[in-house]
Amino acid sequence: MKNSARHLLALCLGLFLINLHLYSQSDSAQYQVEMKTSMGDITLLLYNETPQHRDNFIKLVKEGFYEDVIFHRVINEFMIQGGDPNSKNAEAGEALGNGGPGYTIPAEFNNKLHHKRGALAAARMGDNVNPNKESSGSQFYIVTGKKYSEEQLANFQKPREQQIKNKIFNDILSDPANAKIKKMVDGYVKVGNKAELQFIMSSLEPKVNEIYEQSGAGYTAEQINDYLTIGGTPHLDANYTVFGEVIEGMDVVDQIQKVKTDGGNRPVEDVVIKKIKLKKVK
Repeated sequence: MKNSARHLLALCLGLFLINLHLYSQSDSAQYQVEMKTSMGDITLLLYNETPQHRDNFIKLVKEGFYEDVIFHRVINEFMIQGGDPNSKNAEAGEALGNGGPGYTIPAEFNNKLHHKRGALAAARMGDNVNPNKESSGSQFYIVTGKKYSEEQLANFQKPREQQIKNKIFNDILSDPANAKIKKMVDGYVKVGNKAELQFIMSSLEPKVNEIYEQSGAGYTAEQINDYLTIGGTPHLDANYTVFGEVIEGMDVVDQIQKVKTDGGNRPVEDVVIKKIKLKKVK
């Protein structure tokens, strides 16, 4: 890179501004969902911190979308998954998991919400066809998981930290104030100039680290305690949107996770959502 170009880049790096917008919940009401299954009742609390997922789930519950849907994918010490409309009256052994309402929901990752035991989260298509990690419009899962050691949690945190830092870096480049830097990066990517790309990444690294520390993206003491004592699926954090949790009926979830399944993890005997209703609690 010529000296003049490096000077321009350094100037641009020094001038960029990152605007952080905090979610403000105008409606402080909380909602619970009472789910009656063929194996017992489960009560879910929906989080206000994930408003798009909350509102979509409320909409589907009011429409009766989930009634007669089965838990079509069950894996012991991992999770139970439902919400595929194609599972209504599906033939025994029929492959399920591709159905939905015809739309997806943008990811709403929140560092304060994690995949602890009992977490309610949105299923989604894989990264290869869904790079933005958008959630299924209807399919959800409830975490059962298992307990982890501190060493295991540290190993999960490393790729999670890098993933979050990559997103911060991309957010910086997406800021209109940094259009010149973005143009440079796009040009270097196009010609495969790894050396200059590394120079830009190194120049931005202090700011990326600063924003990462301010975001509180590392595991909190509460999250660590949850994974050590009650368990969960920490490797799913920052990859799938958590939007609620079980507040009653976890014993029913445990019964469901242990049912006999076929080669596709579908219960041999259907576990059906018979009735589901919404309750506003405050």
